[in-house]
Amino acid sequence: TWLNIRGMEVSAWFQKTAVLGILFVGTLLFIGAVLFNPETSNSIQAPAFIGGVGGIMAVIVMVPFMFVGFDVIPQAAEEIDLTRPNIGKFLIVSIVVAVLWYVGIAWSVGTTLPLVQAENSTLATADAMTNAWQGKWAGILLVIGGVLGILSSWNAFLIGGSRLLYAMSKAHMLPAFLGKLHPKYNTPSNAILLIGGLATLAPLFGRKMLVWIVDAGGFGIVIAYTCVAISFLVLRYREPDMVRPFKIPAGKLVGMVTIALSIGMLMLYMPGMPSALTPIEWWIFFGWTVLGIVLYGYARVKYPGISEAIMAEELRELKIVNQLWLKDNPPKR
Repeated sequence: TWLNIRGMEVSAWFQKTAVLGILFVGTLLFIGAVLFNPETSNSIQAPAFIGGVGGIMAVIVMVPFMFVGFDVIPQAAEEIDLTRPNIGKFLIVSIVVAVLWYVGIAWSVGTTLPLVQAENSTLATADAMTNAWQGKWAGILLVIGGVLGILSSWNAFLIGGSRLLYAMSKAHMLPAFLGKLHPKYNTPSNAILLIGGLATLAPLFGRKMLVWIVDAGGFGIVIAYTCVAISFLVLRYREPDMVRPFKIPAGKLVGMVTIALSIGMLMLYMPGMPSALTPIEWWIFFGWTVLGIVLYGYARVKYPGISEAIMAEELRELKIVNQLWLKDNPPKR
């Protein structure tokens, strides 16, 4: 929280340091798994997936929460020294790299940690690292890497979440105090303190509470992704000539496929599915939704019509930019 209040440069410095540490430890785990004695490999002791489709679904419902960090790239775009096309490219590259990284870590743990040990392990990845290098030092090193992973994720959430709250506050969709800037560092200090405070308290409720928050939060995240996918497709029809610095081939088809996949993900959380939300998780989701509605309603009552006027002005300016761009870059016939 303190790093983020100090500014993006300080926060980015910490993020780079943490990522380098994670990269070193994760690479060490992967190398250890490659060099691991194949006679004791988990591949000949257990199936590749345990629990069948239901087990896979139980993991999938947590995945959206883990991918929230990528939202930081567009949310912090104004403070990133990159062109818009490059921001889009970096976003896609980062997701591809992350998928490969997760696959590599999962394979490494599955290869070096026997099923019997995995069932009784409280820190499976650390135990896998210990097995891979036949030394307790390796497990301790991985725990340090894991802590860096938690802190870097936390840091990313603070960057993206605070900028989102700030932007919504400036558009009068949330109370004005969330849009206050620090007098010295020019950062959204109140938004950072709010998210930082909640994130500091959350772990004190224990592991079970964190699982509830991840599952319920994942459902809300998939709803947000679905709304983005719908907006993406609607704009292809309503604004076909909009300036798009980062172009996506077959945009309409991509939009339709994304909506279908998003709806499929939403179904995994529904009652009757092996990975359905528990009653407590539904209460968390509805409670968070009510809080959002209350804050949004308060802002609309205090600033009636202003948020609509701000959005209308932004759309008007965007259309002017589009017209100027089309004038200089007429479409090819």
